[in-house]
Amino acid sequence: MNGIVIVDKPQDWTSQDVTARLRRVFATRRIGHGGTLDPMATGVLPVFVGRATRGVEFFEHAGKTYETVLRLGRTTSTEDVWGQTLTESKVSVTREQAEAVLDRFRGEIMQIPPMYSALKVNGQKLCDLARKGREVERQPRPITIFELTLLEMGENTLRLRVRCSKGTYIRTLCKDIGAALGCGGCMEALRRVTAGEYTIEEAVPLETLLNAEHPEQYLRDVDTMFRNHPALTLTANQEKRCRNGNAFSLDRPDGTYRAYSQTGEFLMLAKVESGVMSTIKSFFEVSP
Repeated sequence: MNGIVIVDKPQDWTSQDVTARLRRVFATRRIGHGGTLDPMATGVLPVFVGRATRGVEFFEHAGKTYETVLRLGRTTSTEDVWGQTLTESKVSVTREQAEAVLDRFRGEIMQIPPMYSALKVNGQKLCDLARKGREVERQPRPITIFELTLLEMGENTLRLRVRCSKGTYIRTLCKDIGAALGCGGCMEALRRVTAGEYTIEEAVPLETLLNAEHPEQYLRDVDTMFRNHPALTLTANQEKRCRNGNAFSLDRPDGTYRAYSQTGEFLMLAKVESGVMSTIKSFFEVSP
């Protein structure tokens, strides 16, 4: 079986837990996921099965959108509600104040990675050091917040929609917004609602997959992850050159394309530069 299944990851499962179970469901060891979600987070987790695993690398920089709940008035050791409480403060924040502060976090900003993260310093994961009670200096890193929308405001909470660049820590964003509001804050909930071309509306609950008699019905063709690029059908001669890994002349504007055979088989993600098409990544089955 080959394809991509869009999983709605439940809370308390790691991304590796999900792929481990789906190896059994799809009876193959050739499985990978597109973009790790922390155990407390839920939502869109694309899982690549069989030959589709060739597409995993393209998800490294895929855009992602989250909905998060920021708990105001509390800071913790892990920057989320599951950590040890460090401070508690009274909350008195108006919607106008919240909107004014959120505006400071839109666009390109600097963010200090949290201690409870998988980043390495001198070969050691920060989270391993944090569990030993150690804290080390971390350098601020540039990130981009493309969208930061206040969806709902509760008595002590802000529900936010965040579309961000790779490398953004949403719990650190929550902590920093709380600090800017003067009352402190931490992340209470996190749900990924889009990843690349896929949305939460397309996602299948993990429980459904685990109990499905025919789980292959939920597999999507690998070319769906490139559906924002135009498609074209190659001639027989062009297909032959494609399968041999050769570039060929093509009168198309420069850009990225999905290339198909005469029979509709997805052959490759390709680029055209100065009238020449070449392979970015091939996806056709190689004959034995």
